Amino acid sequence: MYVAARGGEDAIQHAEQFYQAMLGRLTPENVRLIQQQLPYLLDKVMGEGSLYAPELAALALAQTGGDLYEAVLLLRAYRSTQPRLAYAEPVSADQVLTVRRISAAFKDIPGGQVLGPSLDYSHRLLRLDVLDGVAAADDVAAPQAEQPAPPTYPAVADWQRGQRLLPPIETEVIDPGTIPDVTTDAILFPAPRAHRLQALARADTGGVLALGYASMRGYGLIHPTVNELRLGYAEVQMRHPVSGDIFSAGRVRVSQAEVISSGGDGGKDSFQLGFAATLGWNEVKLIAASTLDMEMNNREPHPAHTEEFVMYHTEPVESSGFCIHFKLPHYVTFASSMDAVRKVIATFYPSEKEAKPTAQPAEVQS
Repeated sequence: MYVAARGGEDAIQHAEQFYQAMLGRLTPENVRLIQQQLPYLLDKVMGEGSLYAPELAALALAQTGGDLYEAVLLLRAYRSTQPRLAYAEPVSADQVLTVRRISAAFKDIPGGQVLGPSLDYSHRLLRLDVLDGVAAADDVAAPQAEQPAPPTYPAVADWQRGQRLLPPIETEVIDPGTIPDVTTDAILFPAPRAHRLQALARADTGGVLALGYASMRGYGLIHPTVNELRLGYAEVQMRHPVSGDIFSAGRVRVSQAEVISSGGDGGKDSFQLGFAATLGWNEVKLIAASTLDMEMNNREPHPAHTEEFVMYHTEPVESSGFCIHFKLPHYVTFASSMDAVRKVIATFYPSEKEAKPTAQPAEVQS
């Protein structure tokens, strides 16, 4: 803080106690209930916090009263204290245990459209019967499928490359330890693609949506179509330090999106892809993020869609922290501004009647 708060440490402790009293007692049962009932909110916290830990994300939400930015800050602070023991092996889309996979670019796609868990096609109506304690007819177990769905599906982009609609890509063996890390490396522009994708993966959902929506509405240079949106579970594959064998250390919820558009630097006779992926399931963020990824690939993007603008202004901890810091005392600099204005008035408008001084506002005490 710029100056000591009046009342010192005692006032700060009482302010925190007041907050905790309003929030209520923090219990393991509350944490488990949040983890069970709010999975999509947990996914946002884990994605923006860059740490897949559902129980810790639920604890952060319970501890902060549901303040998303504070919860993300807590999770990132905890993450910074943990050592990096190893690097997971890369996982491709066709290796993900897929539960939802749709495309707006085609009526049908290889493997078929898989709606999965979604409210996209449901009425947006409040379930007031729940408040009345009346059991609804649709509160039943999910129907059993006649036959199990395949666990994996091919990538739509691979089919398009086979049709020569997209340029082929060269596959290469990647050492995970050599991938640039946006959490430890200084960001330089133009940024490495790894930094851009990592920044979009942990970016603020609202910020990405605002900039992506601005591009979609006409401020950008593209009109995106969802090529493929995929939700699933990815195996965290590790290489054993002794035997060298690859084994699974568990599964995490992941999501990825690709948007496609004609034109770009390749001209009207070609297509371009935008891509984004993140921990957890967060569809709206990924559609907007993949749109921004495509926008930033253009030679002259809109100023609000340039790499530097997007990466700096969608960082949740940095942006929320800068905004919140304005709550701290600024009266010294503001008093200096008032003195400067008074000098201008006295110098250039000496003949005007001076305004009667008003009482200074009393200092707020905790």
